Amino acid sequence: MDRELKAKMEAFAKELRITALKMFGHLGFGHVGGTLSATDLIAVLYEGVMRYNPDDPQWKDRDRFVSSKGHAGPGIYSALALKGFFPMTWLDTLNCGGTNLPSHCDKTKTPGIDMTTGSLGQGASTALGMAMATRDQDHYVYLLLGDGECNEGQVWEMAMSAAHYGVSHLIAFVDYNHKQLDGTTEEVLDMGDLTAKFAAFGWYTQEVNGHDVEALYNAIEDAKNNHEGRPSVIVMQTVKGKGVKWIEETTFNHHILLSKEQAEKSILELNA
Repeated sequence: MDRELKAKMEAFAKELRITALKMFGHLGFGHVGGTLSATDLIAVLYEGVMRYNPDDPQWKDRDRFVSSKGHAGPGIYSALALKGFFPMTWLDTLNCGGTNLPSHCDKTKTPGIDMTTGSLGQGASTALGMAMATRDQDHYVYLLLGDGECNEGQVWEMAMSAAHYGVSHLIAFVDYNHKQLDGTTEEVLDMGDLTAKFAAFGWYTQEVNGHDVEALYNAIEDAKNNHEGRPSVIVMQTVKGKGVKWIEETTFNHHILLSKEQAEKSILELNA
């Protein structure tokens, strides 16, 4: 791949992590672990893959992104602000009263958010609906799922419907960080081989290191070129809290307290 693009995506991923940590530090708490595990994908989508226009968030020919994993909202807000969808000053209002940036994404409040999400599994269904409604148009619908979210039956209803109807411009990602609110995904409800399960439903499947921007970019290109009329899924092996050692090593890091001082120290680690 183009070295310049790879460097730009890696730099953007770092900028997203720093921006998100500032937001959490300002608020004092948040879904830090799941935001940081999905950051590299968000960087690849907004820096290297997706077609969009910050001056016209509803541009008909844009690619769509639905984060059914609602907890990644702060990472997406960071990308949208840095790309010019809304002022950076909005980031200091995360999850505060009257904000345009609620903890979970809301398309009625935030420019650039294509679908309101947060109730697990519902983003999966709405992303499929968006893809089916626009299948004659020249764009892709990208869908981010959490691994714990894959416990929801609604995810698998979406999976069998997408394959049945041959929705080939739907590309899903599973943030497989192996943790959810109450423990590891294996302890709470083990899904076994997620990649094999999607394949059994008729999807074109790949599994990559979710923190390798080049691997992610190449997997998306491969999905576009080799789906053969099927929806695609890219299962990303990730680390919850990726990028900040103490957060990675915190056992329960789904939703944590994060003081301004801890955020500043974490940013120093990222800049080291």
